[in-house]
Amino acid sequence: MTKRLLSMGLGLGLLAAGAAALAQEPAAAAAVADAAAAAAPAAAAAAEAPAPALSAGDTAWMLTSTMLVILMVIPGLALFYGGLVRTKNMLSVLCQVFVIFSLITLLWAVYGYSLTFAGEGNFFGGFGKIFLKGIAPDTLAGALPTIPEYVFVAFQSTFAAITVALIVGAFAERIKFSAVILFSVLWFTFSYIPMAHMVWGGGLLGKDGALDFAGGTVVHINAGIAGLVGSYMLGKRIGFGREALPPHSLTLTMVGASLLWVGWFGFNAGSAGAANGIAGLAFINTIVATGAATISWLAAEALHKGKASMLGAASGAVGGLVVITPAAGLVGPMGAIVMGLIAGPVCLWGVSGLKKLLKVDDVCDVFGVHGVGGILGAILTGVFCASSLGGIEPANFNMGHQVWVQVKSVLLTIVWSGVVAGISYKICDLVVGLRVSEESERQGLDITTHGEVAYYR
Repeated sequence: MTKRLLSMGLGLGLLAAGAAALAQEPAAAAAVADAAAAAAPAAAAAAEAPAPALSAGDTAWMLTSTMLVILMVIPGLALFYGGLVRTKNMLSVLCQVFVIFSLITLLWAVYGYSLTFAGEGNFFGGFGKIFLKGIAPDTLAGALPTIPEYVFVAFQSTFAAITVALIVGAFAERIKFSAVILFSVLWFTFSYIPMAHMVWGGGLLGKDGALDFAGGTVVHINAGIAGLVGSYMLGKRIGFGREALPPHSLTLTMVGASLLWVGWFGFNAGSAGAANGIAGLAFINTIVATGAATISWLAAEALHKGKASMLGAASGAVGGLVVITPAAGLVGPMGAIVMGLIAGPVCLWGVSGLKKLLKVDDVCDVFGVHGVGGILGAILTGVFCASSLGGIEPANFNMGHQVWVQVKSVLLTIVWSGVVAGISYKICDLVVGLRVSEESERQGLDITTHGEVAYYR
């Protein structure tokens, strides 16, 4: 009984002391109560927020998209370009595209992915994931937390590879194979990687608010400018402007263009990063913009030349694919159609009127289609992403400001790619030489460089 009374007395004493302390410090008590009240909703929200988890559907779609982009490169791009050159250079173009794809995907795994997506510099990432360090089968991608990081690495490697491969169409039929390889390493390292980081990896252009859903600046303008510079630095083909240098197989070019269109669904819709509504939007936009550009190119061609050509249809389709790339998941289908209708005649001018003004021998019209179409698409993205035009505009959207941001991203890409390309070509010229001999060019690169021919008679 005595112990019980002592315990009760001690408890009452402590309560009294606590009450006295609270009475003496009411502000402190209120602060504690307020802090607890403020923390409660945050704790509840944290508890309710789902942790990143693997999605089988998203993973399956991204694996499929990766394979579709590979289809774009080999065989799509290879056949598209191969059909546009002469018979004696067919295999050289196929080989260049095939080997570039193999080379760049290796470099991407070794250091490209890390310098693009690891780190937060304005122009380059870091070496935190060099040799894919720290990535395991159960590691989820930081940018796309519902898919394995290995899948994200693979998907992005195809973008890097096709961007470099696009350039070969500009200097086809006259460049040394060793120069192609050395140039690819240099330009990939110092132009593709920083441009991809600046736009998609948290770098300068991304911070500025530039919109590029699937690669208008990173892929098409970047490659188009490098191709234009290469055309100038290698000079014109023997006989250019004095004799006909027609494509040897528009049949193969049409097949290549068709494979490009099919593969582009992985390129654009895959850039949604998940099997969701944005992927569906990018998918339908890739259909309608491309169809619109094909029709408008042929209409303009028929008005200008009196005939609509198969080459025009294929080129118009590629122009439409290029122009919708930066906007695929950001504009509505009607906006995509308008963009495609504009792209057809603009890209037609790019491969005809502008090409004559520039006096350049861009064999497969890399700049006329990819450069011009990429510039057009990047700028129009700032217009048609407006919700009033059916698009998905960013927060605090102002059309005039967004168009200016897009223009700045275009200008930076042109300067960056042009400077890097010029320096890279010059290094190649000094180290291995850029152009084959006149005799080799006349015989064709298939036999003189690779010791084989595309067709036996």
